[in-house]
Amino acid sequence: MGCHLEQTAQQDMDRIGDAITRMAALSAQALRDGMRALATGNRMLAYSVIIRDQRIDAMEKTIDRLCLEFLVRQQPVAGLLRFAYGAIRVNLELERVGDYAESIARQVLKLISLGVQVPTERFAEIADLSVPMLTDAARAFVARDAERARLVMEVEETVDGLKSRLNQDLVERFGCNQIPFAALNACMMIARRLERVSDQARNICRETVYASTGEDARHPDSGVYRVLFVESSGGNRVAMAESAARRFGGEAFHFASASLDPQPVAAPTAEFLRARGADAVPGVPHGLLEVPELDHYHIVIALDADVKRVFPKHARRIVFLDWPVADPAGTSGGAAEVRAAHEEVARFLDGHLRDLVDAIGGVDRPNAGPGGA
Repeated sequence: MGCHLEQTAQQDMDRIGDAITRMAALSAQALRDGMRALATGNRMLAYSVIIRDQRIDAMEKTIDRLCLEFLVRQQPVAGLLRFAYGAIRVNLELERVGDYAESIARQVLKLISLGVQVPTERFAEIADLSVPMLTDAARAFVARDAERARLVMEVEETVDGLKSRLNQDLVERFGCNQIPFAALNACMMIARRLERVSDQARNICRETVYASTGEDARHPDSGVYRVLFVESSGGNRVAMAESAARRFGGEAFHFASASLDPQPVAAPTAEFLRARGADAVPGVPHGLLEVPELDHYHIVIALDADVKRVFPKHARRIVFLDWPVADPAGTSGGAAEVRAAHEEVARFLDGHLRDLVDAIGGVDRPNAGPGGA
């Protein structure tokens, strides 16, 4: 009887693994076709990516059903239960990748209609890392290969660096009037989606480590305070806040920024940050709902009053701080007045950040899980 149960459990797991492999292949093919449509200006190929997203959605439902049947039929415990739970999570990650591929195809259609030249080879560099990451991550999960998963995760930082450099290049092209804002926005959306593919691949790898070993690698920075700066429109204030925060926080903090209406960082703000020694000036911040692992931030800092009214409600408690400042790039007057406005905002942020970091240094760090704030 025991051998029969083990055999049927393995058969169920094989069916789930085969479905995950097929779904990963569909998602990867959609991403590759989107990149090919971008490189060749092929509208029909972009439309086919959008239409074929329904196949990925259908596969998600199939995997959900297989996982539910496995749970009901086998009533798994320990490693088998971790596999089932991980498969459900992996299914969600792959479905999101399908959505990213569809979004990329829609942005490609916008670029084709604008008829502008964009650095397609730079996008290809990112895709050539993030798409194999996705397929390798899925294979590692199906094979329950924790070591392979750990190797795949190491590629993510390289993808992040490529995306940051691409964004800087795009902002410079926009500043030199080589591309219009509509093209800048579409290009940055594509770059962001490709980066998110690598994030989803990393998440799949973390699920693999957990399913294979029981080691919870899904939130390795659980001893770190995660702080998010948000403004309602633009990107100047969050760029200044994040740049200043990196000088104060050290390894005990993870800082990120977002805007409810993302816009490129204005030239005066970029120039001010470079003069202050910023290593890299961000281009366009994340939209709020595009922030990776938004639910795992401990502190949200609103840089204007409109943020709190529209910030989504979360089940878990988040410390919400109001630090309202005017957008210094919108200051009227000459260069001297604009620079003085930037200096005033910088002093305000520096003072508040110093006090915040010192205050947190006097209390315990967040413990396991995101609810430690």
